Amino acid sequence: MPQGVQTIGFDADDTLWQNESFYRLTQGRFAELLADYTDRDHLYERLLEAERRNLGHYGFGIKGFMLSMIETAIEVTEAKVPASVIAELLSAGQEMLAHPIHLLPHAEEAVRELASSHTLVLITKGDLLDQERKLAQSGLGDLFDAVEIVSQKTRATYERAFGTHGAGPETAMMIGNSLKSDVIPALEAGAWGVYVPHGLTWELEHAEAPEGHDRYRELSDLGAVVELIREAESQR
Repeated sequence: MPQGVQTIGFDADDTLWQNESFYRLTQGRFAELLADYTDRDHLYERLLEAERRNLGHYGFGIKGFMLSMIETAIEVTEAKVPASVIAELLSAGQEMLAHPIHLLPHAEEAVRELASSHTLVLITKGDLLDQERKLAQSGLGDLFDAVEIVSQKTRATYERAFGTHGAGPETAMMIGNSLKSDVIPALEAGAWGVYVPHGLTWELEHAEAPEGHDRYRELSDLGAVVELIREAESQR
């Protein structure tokens, strides 16, 4: 049981609110726009390749996704993509950047309850302006003691974040839907890593679960996180 936890880190996208579902809807629109040039599966493969290549240039987030779609459209059409399609892709990206926030089940209750007893830190990747917008619209911003919007989540990220906003990783817990970004590097830093799966996870965030690690937990939803913390505290 996670005893002695003082600082709790939360991921944002697909942990506190919906995110990947909007990417999937836009990908479907992308496939329809380019249906005359290539099939859906091939298009998605090329898009994923572009996203992987471009992470170092654009980072994570909607703007990088939009640019990768445009790059892929140029490639699969051999530079014949109509300007109207490019305009549609730009419009789709702008719609994503303006989409209202939909909190996931138990997100608000969990954050509000834990904020009364723990130091809470939002640790998320993505575009600075977009993540700040989503946090503000979520209604949860005032409940966090600190916000870290980073380009990558590594062991060093969690060592620094939990050292700055707490007593270090040993007394911290990171909660998220990505094994690759939220859980494994947090465990490497010495923190607890709690995996709350989301039905949709971007392919570049997939990783093997660290089964057997004594600080790893997998829970069904954020409501179970509160139960885990409270149970641990009752046994101290």
